Amino acid sequence: MAKTGVFDADLAARAARATELKKELQRLVRVIADEEECSVEVIDHAREALLALRELRARRRSSFSLRTLACPEEYRCPISKELMRDPVIVATGQTYDRPSIQKWLKAGNRMCPQTQQVLSHTILTPNHLIRELILRWCKSRGFELSEPVHCIDEDNATESERDRFLYLLEKMSSDISEQKEAAKELRSLTKRMPSFRALFGESPDAITQLLSPLSESQSQSGTHLDLQEDVITTLLNLSIHDNNKKLVAETPSVIPLLMDALRSGTIETRSNAAAALFTLSALDSNKTLIGKSGALKLLIDLLDEGHPLAMTDVASAIFNLCIIHENRGRAVRDGAVGVILDKIANRIHVDELLAILAMLSSHQRAIEEMCELEAVSCLLGVMRETSCARNKENCIAILHTICFSDRTKLRELREEENSHRTISELAKNGTSRAQRKANGILERLNRGINLTHTA
Repeated sequence: MAKTGVFDADLAARAARATELKKELQRLVRVIADEEECSVEVIDHAREALLALRELRARRRSSFSLRTLACPEEYRCPISKELMRDPVIVATGQTYDRPSIQKWLKAGNRMCPQTQQVLSHTILTPNHLIRELILRWCKSRGFELSEPVHCIDEDNATESERDRFLYLLEKMSSDISEQKEAAKELRSLTKRMPSFRALFGESPDAITQLLSPLSESQSQSGTHLDLQEDVITTLLNLSIHDNNKKLVAETPSVIPLLMDALRSGTIETRSNAAAALFTLSALDSNKTLIGKSGALKLLIDLLDEGHPLAMTDVASAIFNLCIIHENRGRAVRDGAVGVILDKIANRIHVDELLAILAMLSSHQRAIEEMCELEAVSCLLGVMRETSCARNKENCIAILHTICFSDRTKLRELREEENSHRTISELAKNGTSRAQRKANGILERLNRGINLTHTA
């Protein structure tokens, strides 16, 4: 019997959302009624609330109508398990219903719910193909899918939120106990509430005020680690807001204080500092800024330490920064190749680190170091063990560059091929790129054999 729970979901949550919208609408109507010259923004906000209420009502009707129908799995949102009305694509390529993924992101989550990969940005791209397929599916069953209505912009702060925001920033210039109290609350508010993240972008001096306790403690050579952790984590939270990224990175004290946190914070502070650099590096201009600062060396040192809590954020930051060529040279000079190969040899975060190593292989000095550090045997071992097509592809791409740069490594590759057929197997069954690289190596090996016979 077909499952009937596709639209059973979360009626209580919808009722709660409707109650919130009604309260907001009541507040807005009072403002409109009481003020002689009400702003257009308030009227637009009230209109959006009405549209959102209408959408909730439409969803309730359609959910009852469709409750008895089983929905194809690919049309359900992986988060809500309901039929998607406004499917959007996130940075990892996964598709979700817009309201569900927006709620996930606005709660401060930075990973894709399905892949658990860190999202390089929070831009949501409409998936028109899936939307069209869902519309056809509904039409074939005699139902009409309502048009998506975007709810109130939660970035808009209320007057009380603005007052609280300014009050907390003032406390950041007070004595140490009040600084700690304010920093802890700002950390919590910027994690939970998009409006508080947006407020930092609207206030020119807000970021400087937030960081002032750390700047002062630097000059006085004494940092309260709990205060540092809360301030750096707040900085991470507000950096998630796409409109803040440029402003945050270009605030003069930000990158130096993130670097200081990478050197001397608690492990959670160091991890969050790495995560902040990753988030900020979504912009190419920030990649350049961070690269020139010397932060890559500190990230590589933290990667070398290998603390499990920090590894994902550090690897993500290094990968993002090395997308631009100038930072690859910096990473190689700062010892990235040896650290990464050591982690891969010990099978630590192989997926992420192979992707970085493949990127660095475009740098000649990186290839020379790989040859010196016996990278060929390490990469061949990963190829034999892994079932991940992307890992095999990255391995063979690196090996292809190595064998065309250093002929002495051909013997090791030939022995591998004779013993395990690793390369020819990938030439048949790998990704299209892996097949091209594998065939290139096989041609090179065959040419070497023919030259030997001729001699």
